[in-house]
Amino acid sequence: MTDPAPNPHATEAEVEAAYADPKLANVLYHDWEADTYDEKWSISYDERCISYATGVFNAVAGEAGQPYPTAMELGSGTGFFLLNLMQGGVIKKGSVTDLSPGMVKVALRNAAALGLDVDGRVADAERIPYPDNSFDLVVGHAVLHHIPDVRAAFAEVLRVLKPGGRFVFAGEPTKIGDWYARRLGQLTWWLTTNITRLPPLSSWRRPQAELDSSSRAAALEAVVDLHTFDPAELERMAQGAGAIGVRAVTEEFAAALAGWPIRTFEAAVPQEKLTLRWRLFAYHLWLRLSALDKKLLSRVLPRELFYNVMITGQKR
Repeated sequence: MTDPAPNPHATEAEVEAAYADPKLANVLYHDWEADTYDEKWSISYDERCISYATGVFNAVAGEAGQPYPTAMELGSGTGFFLLNLMQGGVIKKGSVTDLSPGMVKVALRNAAALGLDVDGRVADAERIPYPDNSFDLVVGHAVLHHIPDVRAAFAEVLRVLKPGGRFVFAGEPTKIGDWYARRLGQLTWWLTTNITRLPPLSSWRRPQAELDSSSRAAALEAVVDLHTFDPAELERMAQGAGAIGVRAVTEEFAAALAGWPIRTFEAAVPQEKLTLRWRLFAYHLWLRLSALDKKLLSRVLPRELFYNVMITGQKR
């Protein structure tokens, strides 16, 4: 069966229908965003993101079993997690899957540019188009909160894993973390867009052009996020699907408190104002606060307070 083609220019009728269909909303939104996604989220395939991806993976799953002979990324987007794990020596051969044809296309393009052994399929997480016992590892980053039936997705992941195979999902929003991150973002957006109305700061105001017919799907950003998670609840979902050795770990508290205002500010001002000096400041601040989270705050604060939750488990 041939995978569907990307549709980066959704019609008005398609977008309207997507408000009642979360899967269609995710396809249309991520097809529209695919070609600019890496730039938007500062995704790269160099030492910075290799170190981040392998660090996250090892924090929840450890280094035992590496390198995994075969791995699939569920909801791969542009391939950020899988491709950087491959470059970091965690995985030998990979497969990318996503509900969005546009994302699969970009992920395979990124893999080819890096010279990595990767194939790909357009795939619904609740009906993964691979046979039973296909992979040694399944990974995902910021994907579970887009899936309508998370437990069904866990069951499918376990089906395509080989006996004893492992899954690792990272970058999922916690309930409390999402609450404070959204409010920090909203406050920062309000402050930035209003302060830059002042004449002396007008050059810092980013033009807010209305959506045209080529970017209608951008409005779907408000409806593609379906879930936030309590770490214990997420563990129970995976266990209920049949996983063993399930463990959830959280990260980013201080880093999230600073990171969300910084990301929102960057989205609200002209990109030419964000100098290399600013970007280095933001990156090194995030590194320092992440170290504070790992070395101190994770030992004294409840895991529910942190922004990101990561989970791992195995097939029997």
